[in-house]
Amino acid sequence: MEEQAYLDLKRGERGAIISIIAYICLSLLKLAVGFIANSEALKADGLNNVTDIIASVAILIGLKLSQRPADDDHPYGHWKAETVASMTASFIMMAVGLKVMYDAISSVFNGVENTPDLIAAWTGLFCAVVMYFVYRYNKKLATEIGSQSVLAAAKDNLSDAWVSIGAFVGIIGAQFGFPWLDPVTAIIVGFLICKTALDIFRDASLYLTDGFDEKQIGTYKDAINNCYGVKGVKDIKARNYGNNVVVDVVILVNSDLHIRDAHDIATMVEKELIDKYQVYDVHVHVEPN
Repeated sequence: MEEQAYLDLKRGERGAIISIIAYICLSLLKLAVGFIANSEALKADGLNNVTDIIASVAILIGLKLSQRPADDDHPYGHWKAETVASMTASFIMMAVGLKVMYDAISSVFNGVENTPDLIAAWTGLFCAVVMYFVYRYNKKLATEIGSQSVLAAAKDNLSDAWVSIGAFVGIIGAQFGFPWLDPVTAIIVGFLICKTALDIFRDASLYLTDGFDEKQIGTYKDAINNCYGVKGVKDIKARNYGNNVVVDVVILVNSDLHIRDAHDIATMVEKELIDKYQVYDVHVHVEPN
């Protein structure tokens, strides 16, 4: 189980690397065309991708650190480095999202006279298609390996695709005599960046503070109650170590049972959660009833 978890982290690195390569290429393209075509929306989108490079590098570093084995300072391993990386990425994205909105709002109040060239619109649309396919790849990979940080990267990929579509719409609108629509779209771009950052921060902070989905705990509890010999679940808790779930449970068994039989029931509970729900580790405490 532990070996597979490390292999999943290695696979997660592939998704982060693909995101980095895509963001480097697209940010250079958007910034170059944005300056040439005089498009505030496309430049804002390109700046967003520059921060995405930094965020993806942070995620890649977090995935690598998570693979370090347990040591004296980290007896439970370094799994949470992955979640810390996701939170770091959210801070970077939030800072740039606010900067993009500030610059765009300033542009609106200062007056907008120039209409961006149409090539900026087609560039935005092309980049949206590319990022959508990167999103599909990372979403599928995150689901397969159960990685929080790769899922965060996928959410960022999808957000970037929508941002590029927004830039496309704004630039097309500017061609019809509404030049102010381009910087207004840049404001929306900044807002979407901040929203994605907030979503990633909320998920990361939930995991780092040992929060857990109540519905999933209920599913675990039902499965344990259905195990042979279990008379009830007195207490159950769960937490995340990176993309690994650890469950602590107190079960009730018949007070007349021999200690060996009680141990066998506890082992059965562990096996049920590990095999059926891919729980990384289960700690079972048995109490007589």
